[in-house]
Amino acid sequence: MTASASARPDRGLFTRRDRGLFTRRDRAVIAAAALALLLVQMDWFALNLMLPVMARDFATPSTDLQWLVSGYMMALGALMITGGRAADLFGRRRVLVIGLTGFAALSVVCALGQDPAWLTAGRIVQGAFAALVFPVSVAVVTAYFRDARQGRAVATVLAFSAIGIALGPFVGGALAEHLGWRAVFLLNVPVCAAALLMLRHVPETRDEHAARGLDLPGVLVLTAGLAALMTGVDQGRSWGWGSPATLACLLGGAALLAVFLGVERRTAEPLLDLGLLRNGPFVVVTLAGSLSNIVYCVVAVLSALYLQQVRGLSPLEAGLVFLALSVGAGAAGHWSGRLAQRWRPEALMAAGMLLCGISLLALTWAPSLIVYTAVFAVVGIGVGLGWALTNVATQSYVPENRLAAASGLVLTSLVLLGAVAVAVAAAVLEVLSGSAAAAASDGPAIEAVLRAAALLSLLGAAVPAALVHRERRERKERRIRA
Repeated sequence: MTASASARPDRGLFTRRDRGLFTRRDRAVIAAAALALLLVQMDWFALNLMLPVMARDFATPSTDLQWLVSGYMMALGALMITGGRAADLFGRRRVLVIGLTGFAALSVVCALGQDPAWLTAGRIVQGAFAALVFPVSVAVVTAYFRDARQGRAVATVLAFSAIGIALGPFVGGALAEHLGWRAVFLLNVPVCAAALLMLRHVPETRDEHAARGLDLPGVLVLTAGLAALMTGVDQGRSWGWGSPATLACLLGGAALLAVFLGVERRTAEPLLDLGLLRNGPFVVVTLAGSLSNIVYCVVAVLSALYLQQVRGLSPLEAGLVFLALSVGAGAAGHWSGRLAQRWRPEALMAAGMLLCGISLLALTWAPSLIVYTAVFAVVGIGVGLGWALTNVATQSYVPENRLAAASGLVLTSLVLLGAVAVAVAAAVLEVLSGSAAAAASDGPAIEAVLRAAALLSLLGAAVPAALVHRERRERKERRIRA
C-alpha cells in the first residue's frame, strides 16, 4: 500500500466538524438565520424612504405616517422577550417558521393597503411577527452549533444583519422610484420563502429548563400603555393639548405603565426582570444606549423626509445618500466587538455619542450634498458605536444567571424608547412648522429637531463617561487604602 493510499483513511477519521469546517447542512442553518435577520433589518430601513412616496399617494402629511415606523417598533419591542421565551418553550424552529410566515403574509396585506389606517394596522401586526424572528434567529444558530464553530456562525449571521442595514435604504429608494412603494413590501415574500426553505435543514431545539409560563398580562398592559401615550402625543395638536381626549390618553397611558410595574412585581415569570433596575451601572449603560438609539431613530426618519421633501431628491437618490448613514452604522457595529477588547465599552459608547452629537450638528449646516453625505457617514459611525456596544457593556454588570434577562431588557428598552421618540419627534415637528401638511417640507423645523437630537446625544455621552470616571476614582482610592 502506498503512502498516499494509507493516508486517506487517516484523513477520513476527521469530519468537517472536527476540522472546524461547515457542512452543507451547517451552511443551510446559517443561511436561514442570516436571511431572517437581513429581512427584518432591510425592511425597517427601506420603509423610512417610502414615507414621502406613500404620503403623496394617499394625499396625507408624511408626519401622519410615522405610526408605520413607531407602531411597528412598539409591537416589536413589547413582544420581543415573549417571542424569545415562546421559542425556548415551544421550539425555536417552530416559532421562527411562524414568525417568517406571518411576516410574509402581512407584507402582502401592507402591499394591498388602500389607506393609512390599513397600512398602520398591518405594520403593527407585522411588528408582532418580527418579534418572533428578531430574537430567535441567533438563538437557532447558537443552539445548533455547540462547538468551536459557534462564534464564526453567529458572526456570519450578524454580518448579514449589517448588510440588511446597508441595503435597506438603497433597495427601498430604488423600488419606490421605479416600481412603487408596494414592491418594497412584496420583496419580503421571496426572502421569507428562501429562509423557510433553508429552515427545513434546522433541527428543532428548545430549552427543557425554560420557564413554563408567558407573561401575557404584562405584554397586554405594557402595549396598551405605550399605545395610549403615543396616541396622545400624536394627536395632541389636532385634539388640543388640554383636551379631555389628549389628557385621557396621556394620563391613562402613564397609569397603565404604573399598573405594568405592579403586574411585573407579582407575576412568577415577569416580562422584565425589575430587579435589574436596582443595578446602578446596568441602568446607566442601558440609558446611554437607549439615548443613542433614540437619536438614531429620529435621524433615520427625519433625514428621509428632509432629503426628499426639502432637498428635492428622488427616492433612489435619497437611498444612495442614506447608504452613508447605514454603512457607517453597520461598520461601527461590526468593529465594535474588536474595539471593546482594547478599550472599555462604556468609554467607546461615550466617544461614539460625542462624535454623533458633533457631526449631527454639522449635518444641519452642511452646504452641499457631498458634504452632507460625508458627515452623514460620521453620524452613522457615532450612533453605531453607541447602540452596538450597549449589550456588551451591560453584560459585564450582571451575574451569569441573569445575562439573558439583561439582554432582553436592554433590547426592549432600545426599541420601545426609539418608537416613542419617533412619535414625539413627529409631534414636535408639526408644532414647529405650524401645520401637519407643511411639517415634512419645513427645512428649518427639521433642522431644529435634529439639533435637539444632537444635544441629546452630547448630553448622553456624559452618562457612560461619568460611570467610567467614577470607577477609575474608586479603583484609585482602593489602591491608596491598600
